[in-house]
Amino acid sequence: MWLAGAALFVSFAFFAFAQAAVARGGAQSAADAAALAAGQEARSDLVEGLIRAIEGEESWSAWLLGEQLVGQSSEAAAEVLANENSAKLDGFESGVRARGMEFRVAVSTSYTVGESLIPGTESMHAEAEATALVSPLCTVPEGVDEGEGVEFVCDGEEFSFSVGDLNGGQFPDDSLLFSVHLVE
Repeated sequence: MWLAGAALFVSFAFFAFAQAAVARGGAQSAADAAALAAGQEARSDLVEGLIRAIEGEESWSAWLLGEQLVGQSSEAAAEVLANENSAKLDGFESGVRARGMEFRVAVSTSYTVGESLIPGTESMHAEAEATALVSPLCTVPEGVDEGEGVEFVCDGEEFSFSVGDLNGGQFPDDSLLFSVHLVE
């Protein structure tokens, strides 16, 4: 009899740990989605800035190389994705690093772990963090004068445009210019 009781207790304990693991997995998924959303929003801002610089006959290489600080709307994008994944955004940091632009988010689930044999779990929310990195994928060949034209290479493919006019060529897709991926 006591063996059956012990087995039942162990089963409930494993169930409690499984509940916590599911909640933690949900929080991590929400954090990953929020960080990637922030990075993708920043990538869009970088590409829009690059296009404006080329069309406005301004310096464009800093935009292409990801040296312009953007992402003012990235926190809002992260918050939307966190909410869509049943979580809330608890923290948001962004900044330019040597390897690109980083977006770090912290989230907590809007649902609790649930009731179990372990006291207090009914009010516990799972928490997680994630960091996304936006990295430039293109280079500017040596000797390119920004005032004379726009030339850059992305993944071995060369692109060139007239300063002030993008209509003459096919502008590459955002994903060819910058990668967005999770780090750490």
